[in-house]
Amino acid sequence: MDLDRFKVINDSLGHDAGDVLLVQVAARLRARLRASDVVARLGGDEFVVVLEDANERDDVERIAAHLLAVLGEPMMLSGHECLTTASIGIAMYPDHGEDAATLTKNADMAMYLAKEEGKNGFRFFNGEIKAQSIDRLRLEAELRRALDRGQFSLHYQPKVDMASRQITGVEALLRWTHPELGLVPPAQFIPLAEEIGLIVPIGRWVLREACAQNTVWQRLGLLPVSMAVNLSPRQFADEHLVNDIDLALAESEMSPVLLQLEVTESMVMRNVARAVRVLDAIQSRGIRLAIDDFGTGYSSMSLMKQFPIDTIKIDRSFVRDLPHDSEDRAIAQAIISMGKALGMTLVAEGVETLDQEAFLRAQGCDEMQGYLFSKPLPAKELAYLLRAWPALSSPPLQPEAEDDAVDVLVQARSRLG
Repeated sequence: MDLDRFKVINDSLGHDAGDVLLVQVAARLRARLRASDVVARLGGDEFVVVLEDANERDDVERIAAHLLAVLGEPMMLSGHECLTTASIGIAMYPDHGEDAATLTKNADMAMYLAKEEGKNGFRFFNGEIKAQSIDRLRLEAELRRALDRGQFSLHYQPKVDMASRQITGVEALLRWTHPELGLVPPAQFIPLAEEIGLIVPIGRWVLREACAQNTVWQRLGLLPVSMAVNLSPRQFADEHLVNDIDLALAESEMSPVLLQLEVTESMVMRNVARAVRVLDAIQSRGIRLAIDDFGTGYSSMSLMKQFPIDTIKIDRSFVRDLPHDSEDRAIAQAIISMGKALGMTLVAEGVETLDQEAFLRAQGCDEMQGYLFSKPLPAKELAYLLRAWPALSSPPLQPEAEDDAVDVLVQARSRLG
């Protein structure tokens, strides 16, 4: 049994409050279990419960659900009412192990699955979980070596300005190509890198690589475009972030005005006061700031006004069903109206159809990115596209002109050698 978000209590209320929480949790567990059951704290915020004479799965489910309910009751910590939840993994003798070490290990695997699936729940161990755990351990081991082995690369997705129909910026997107696993999906390895702390050095590499690549394009004679780089939650919280940004700009000699850093609503809302300080420091260097995935978090307009944000990116989940879904239409219109009122640039993500483009253009959306214009491309391919784009975008590129676009791209590649 592992407490969810225990670190938040320690960070916000102090370690003394965290210690009180641990004592209260232990008391609640002890009071709700039988005298024959064992309750122990293994360390940190992790507990183990050994149930005797509980051979039926239904009985164990009932006990686990009861413990979650008990732990979910409010408790007072340092004058604050707090709610805590837990994630529980369950292994049963003899099906899931015949000794204490095996049972504990398998319950631990199940507990991590409960955390991954949303916390405040319980999961029983099974063979599939073991296979997933082994795969995860292998992926983690390979991920720890990927940066040193040069297995990461960046692809770049263009952003098209709706007024000029020119590519005015790109977003750098991380890719991992493993010699045996092949192309590992970002959704699979980025959360893992975030969890184990590797995202900070990886994010530092992304920042330096993206800035350096932008300078290379300019030296090839291409028009300058803005370079958008996503910051992860751990990277944004890292005390060396601003220094890392300065170093990337100094090494690449890229103008700060060409760099745009993207943060999410949830990241800046964790600690508003700190977020304002960090974002102010970044903006003071001339760097642009964007809120990514806007509309999926919980920030209000009054709080948004505190942040020195100049760009709002409308999340693709609100673009996917435009213009036919009435709720998505209303949400997109509201975000665009709010952004315009605050003097911000509006960028729509995931634009794939002409209907989506027409609707967003009519609402005053400033920039768009998505497969309608281009998928994310390696650096050399993006250079070809930047060369060829004027021919592709005038008249506006239509889906039926795809073959012509490919021909133009091939000609551009030929001209560049």
